[in-house]
Formats: sequence, C-alpha cells, structure tokens
Amino acid sequence: MRGHRAMNPRTVAAGALLLAAGAASAQQALPPGPGRDLVAAKCYACHTFEARVGNGYTAEGWNTVMRMMTNHGLALTQAEIAQITPYLVQNFPEKNKAPAVIVPGPLNVEMTLFRTGITPGSRPHDPLATRDGALWYTGQMTNTLGRVDPKTGQVREFPLKSPHSGPHGLTEDRQGNIWYTGNAGALVGKLDPRTGDVTEYKMPGGKGDPHTVLMGRDGAVWFTAQNANQVGRLDPKTGEIKLVSMPTPGARPYGMAWDPRGNLFIVEFGTNGVAMVTPETMAVREFKLPDPGSRPRRIAITPDNKVWYTDYSRGMLGRLDPGTGEVREWPSPSGAKSAPYGISAIGDVIWYSESEAAPNTVVRFDPSTEKFQSWAIPGGGNIVRNTSVTTDGNFVLANSLVNAVTLVKIPK
Repeated sequence: MRGHRAMNPRTVAAGALLLAAGAASAQQALPPGPGRDLVAAKCYACHTFEARVGNGYTAEGWNTVMRMMTNHGLALTQAEIAQITPYLVQNFPEKNKAPAVIVPGPLNVEMTLFRTGITPGSRPHDPLATRDGALWYTGQMTNTLGRVDPKTGQVREFPLKSPHSGPHGLTEDRQGNIWYTGNAGALVGKLDPRTGDVTEYKMPGGKGDPHTVLMGRDGAVWFTAQNANQVGRLDPKTGEIKLVSMPTPGARPYGMAWDPRGNLFIVEFGTNGVAMVTPETMAVREFKLPDPGSRPRRIAITPDNKVWYTDYSRGMLGRLDPGTGEVREWPSPSGAKSAPYGISAIGDVIWYSESEAAPNTVVRFDPSTEKFQSWAIPGGGNIVRNTSVTTDGNFVLANSLVNAVTLVKIPK
C-alpha cells in the first residue's frame, strides 16, 4: 500500500468546504428527482460529473459504469446504487450516437465475444494477442491483467501491485512476460504469467501518465505519456527510463506503431500531428496533418511504410506517406461522428472500429481498391479503444463497456 502524509487540519477543513460547495452547486445543475442528491454528493467526489457523462449510456451501460466506480474505490451501498442508477438512466440516456452504416462486401468474418472480468465492470482497455494464442486485456478498473483462452473461454485474472494503478497498454517481450502501463500509478509494470510476480518501474520523480506501450527490437520498452507530452524508453536490464518531450506543447502523444525500418511513429491526439522518433537518438520529427481539426488517436503501419491513423474528431481514416509528407483521407462509413478509434494493419489491409457508432463496428479498408466493408459488433461493442492482431492474422478488440474481448476470425 502507498503511504499517506499527515494532512494539516486546516487543509482538510478547506477541502471539506470545497467538496460541500461543489456538491451544492451540482445539486442546482442536475435535473430534479430521486437520486439527485446522491449523485451530487458521490459522483462529484473524484471528478466533475459532466466530464464523464459524454453522450450518456444505455441502462446496461450505466449499470457497468456504477460497477466501474465501485471497483475504483467509490463507497456506495446497495441502497444508494439502487437510487443512483435509475436516476442516471432516466436523465442521461445514450444520445448523439452515429447510426452504424454497414457496408456489404465479399468477406464473411466470424466474431466471437468472450466475457472477460471475473469482477463485473473491469473496463477492459487494451487487448493483446500473444504468441501462445491467448488474448490478454487490461482490467483498468479492477487493477488486474486478464488472460482469455480462446479455445475454452476460460479467464484468469492477475492482480497488480500498486493499488489503482490504472493498467492501460499491453505488450509482450521475447520471454513471454506481459508489460503494461500503469496510467494512474505513474509506472510501467512487468507481469510474469508463470508465477504472477509483478515488477514495477516508477516514473522519474513519480510523475507522468504512461499510456500506450510497445517492445522495441532491442528489447527496450517504449511508451507514450499523454498528458506529460512525452515519449519514454525503459531499459529492462537496468530499469533506467529516458524521456523526450514532443516539440509541440500539448501534443498529447497517444497511439504508437513501428515501421518496417525500425522507426517509431506516434499520433498526437492533442493536435493535428504525427511524430517519428528515431530510437537510437530519441530525436523527434513532427508531421502536420492538413486539417487543423484532425485529432488522430491510434495508428497502424503497412509493409510499404505508409502510416495509417484514425481521425477520432472528424470521422476519417487517414494515410501519411512519411517520405513525401503526402496525406490522403477517406470518410469512415458511419460518418463524421463515428469516432474511429482502435486500428491495426493485417498485411496490406486496414482494420479498425468506429467507437461512437451505434452499434460499434468493425471496418475493413483495402488500399488497393479503396473500398470499405463493415460489420456490427455483437453486443454493441462499446467501446473499442484499441486492437491487436493474432499470429495467424485475426483481429482482436477490447470492448470496455460490455466487459468483453472480441475475436474477429478473418477468412484467409
């Protein structure tokens, strides 16, 4: 457990007054009805309520959100949950979702949904298909890493070390260890699946928000720190962490991918940019996308060294040629509000998900024909933040709000 410093009584009193003032203000802002006072008192304790509502949720979604919050440490009795949940369902229903546009095409894929968390509301954030055929996920709200055996559907969860570390990204090293980012715990961790042992590497000064993570060719662990505006390299042999800042302030480095030449490409979610990092020197070069409103969120690279990105804010699929700086874009099938998110390249073909379409979709784009095909995700998807690819070329999704991992089998 982490230690806590003794707090000045005046600081505690001032904090209590601020919380009380915030709850009173929240009561006035929220719609009237049974449960309002509890929402004002409980849901504003960690963050502003409005910042987390977004486009609202279905009844099933709100039930999952309540489980997430209690998993993350919010103290609620069953009686309080029974009051809060109907209030949220009635007053903050799902809205402004883009109707999913299903584009027919020649491929027939098979989707299998695996329920993940032993504890409901685990919020699987990132998936990872490992060399042994397993499907891993980060249980962000239960502070666990999960392993699904797709042959049996059996799930095993591995508890992590620091409480509420917020496991986020996943990658695998040559020895079969699973590396993860502790987004809320300012750390990068390593899990040995054979023993369950966890090793943690804390950020310099205990600051930073490690986000996406990848293994380098030399065995180093690379990661983005979105809000710190940095990219990091961890040497597992020494534990040394080196950090480099993005040239653009507030760039928010997010998703990452290696190109065939060994360069690291990163999308900058806080601006209309893509960055390239040279591993040997950690030198950063930025490419600006033509539309100032672009907010690329995830990235994939095809064997021809083309950089593909999902433009979350504009509902576009984009391609950058780093050699020439040329950018091409295609509207995603479900339109400008579909919020394309997790993306992978499988050979020369691009696969991604529309995270704000209702239901979420799997989208295939063939660059050779410039044609799309798409499918609705069973169970609605909700919400595919990242994707992975199995060794035999199938597509893997983590479905955060429905506590599941989906395996998309693609005909060869």
